[in-house]
Amino acid sequence: MSDRLNIAIVGAGIGGLSAALALGARGMNVAVFEEAVSPREAGAGISIPPNAAILLKRAGLCDALEKISTRSQGLTTLRTSRGEFVPRPPPVEMQSYLIHRVELLAMLLSAVKAPVHYGHRCIRVEETETGARLAFANGAVHDADLVIGADGIHSMVQREIGLVSRPSSEGIMAYRGLAKSEKLPWAADLRGLNMWIGAGRSLICFPVSQGRLITVVAFVPCSRDMEETWFAPGDVKALAAEYEGWDAPVREIIAALDQTFRWGIYDRPPLPYWSKGHVTLLGDAAHPMVPHFGQGAGQSIEDGFVLAVLLEHATRDEIPARLKAYQDLRLERTSRIQAASRNAGRFYRSLGENHSDESKREWMSAVDWIFPYDAEQAAASLL
Repeated sequence: MSDRLNIAIVGAGIGGLSAALALGARGMNVAVFEEAVSPREAGAGISIPPNAAILLKRAGLCDALEKISTRSQGLTTLRTSRGEFVPRPPPVEMQSYLIHRVELLAMLLSAVKAPVHYGHRCIRVEETETGARLAFANGAVHDADLVIGADGIHSMVQREIGLVSRPSSEGIMAYRGLAKSEKLPWAADLRGLNMWIGAGRSLICFPVSQGRLITVVAFVPCSRDMEETWFAPGDVKALAAEYEGWDAPVREIIAALDQTFRWGIYDRPPLPYWSKGHVTLLGDAAHPMVPHFGQGAGQSIEDGFVLAVLLEHATRDEIPARLKAYQDLRLERTSRIQAASRNAGRFYRSLGENHSDESKREWMSAVDWIFPYDAEQAAASLL
């Protein structure tokens, strides 16, 4: 039997592919299984924050990132609904990127050397004497020394290791869309995240696809349950009505949208554990978070690289202990970021209401400990 660990990843999203990249680079045999029958051609812009960008660069993706993304210095402009400037944290010195989610997934997929099996919906995970076995709806089975559940907020792997998590809503939803920058004369000057905040609402926009497109995400109150999906059809006219009377650029970017999608904003309370035996969780399967610090993708990427460091020289017998170390390290950090993200959302939507100075200080100080973090270094310190 080979000394190289055989690892199966359930889910070919940002977290699953990043984990496959990191694990493969450290000498492990990896196979990825994805429910969708082909790579998903959907999504909008996301941020790759400094704490994640440094990991992708180390993995040899610096040039690839530069070709498909827009460099960013974080939140460059913060205004009220009337266009008045609001004090914000100092620009981030470390490099971050603004990128179209589809382009990021394509970049990761081209960099991953492991096989990615599409059309494999996992229906069961069973512990075996030497690891774990996956069973799929198409009748296939796969044995591995270790299974990583990177299968999102509705994770099947999470349920298979005895966890039940319930959604927690902020009472808001988001409209998401992409506008062509050529429709917006002022878009050529966008260099980072631009946000407007007001009572009960906030809106953020930023360039992706090297400035050809502008992503807009608009958060509005929601009194009804929203499906936990990025792709429910929205109504541009309804979105415009939510921001009637706001600063002119807000109204202009909404008018430039051809379509929009509604996004129910949910997270989950921190889980009591992530790992059981030779099975563990990663990304939204372990720690879904609201998007107000742009850390959803970043934390998924950190997860994968931490696992790679901790598992690089592990024997099969050491897997449960290494997964426990991974869980303890990551659970503390991601739980703290979940809370900070919620606080940021409350601050953004409280302008003109009763936001506290303490809430503002917490929001401004969070960048000091979220961004300057080296996940690989933190993991190496445990060995």
